[in-house]
Amino acid sequence: MRFAAAVPVLFLLSACIPRAIAPGPATMPPPIGQPVMPPPPRIVDARIFALNAPPQQGVLLNGVAPAGTALLLLDGKPVRFAADGRFIIGFGRDAGPSSLLEARLQDGRLLRLPLAVAPRRWDVSSLPTLYQGTSPSEAYQKIRAAEFAQIEAARAVNADSDGWRQAFRWPATGRISTMFGSQRIYAHGVAGAPHGGLDIARAVGGPVLEGSAAHSPADGVVVLATDHPFSLEGNLVMIDHGFGLISALMHLQRIDVKVGDRVARGQAIGLIGRTGRATGPHLHWGMTWNDVRIDPILLVGPMPQP
Repeated sequence: MRFAAAVPVLFLLSACIPRAIAPGPATMPPPIGQPVMPPPPRIVDARIFALNAPPQQGVLLNGVAPAGTALLLLDGKPVRFAADGRFIIGFGRDAGPSSLLEARLQDGRLLRLPLAVAPRRWDVSSLPTLYQGTSPSEAYQKIRAAEFAQIEAARAVNADSDGWRQAFRWPATGRISTMFGSQRIYAHGVAGAPHGGLDIARAVGGPVLEGSAAHSPADGVVVLATDHPFSLEGNLVMIDHGFGLISALMHLQRIDVKVGDRVARGQAIGLIGRTGRATGPHLHWGMTWNDVRIDPILLVGPMPQP
């Protein structure tokens, strides 16, 4: 009986002894003149990019590129990153369900992080008895083309600012009369353009918003301060916070800054009004990252109580 009990013990012990492995063929260097192939791309843990929140439509994310990154890409497009590796990326209102963040390292490796972009529900109102309106006149189209050219030139400035690193603040307080992403569907199913920012007005019965100060939501450089009210935006100030992140403050009654001014977070830039296409006094705050419109409320959180 003792001998029979020892058999499984000997089997277990023998299983722990590593077997000798025959040497494989020697790894030969590539022939002279042929490039060394880089290692294949590998999927990485999301924590390597240190994104501060999950991706969703309308959001601006902060992250940190992996050490040794030579090129950062979002869906194949280069993303600027700072010397300390920090970067920002944005997703528009109608961003698709998936995206791809990539880091090409100096040693040739490629790190890939697939992103699932969460959808959001938008305030879409149907107005089947209301027509969108007639086509704009040729004269208006000329005016609008000149205004749009100034806006595009301002977006292309690419100012040197670290405002994008800051915690953003509300440029004014009041009732949010129109949310980012809201949209109207007119007669015959004609869809109006989604609202590209937040409209801030006063609550009914409260103090009048017109004439109150509008403030810069973060540090930045003024890249546009219109010398006359634009047909849609009215008196408009655009502030470049760096790395492609720009705030646009519209419908101002008065502008108190000029192009090239460096403004600090919380600094007054003008007075709130109703210039341009506005039915009442309010401040429209729009934000873009490169050519992507993002939702400001996801940067600042709920409106503070007075």
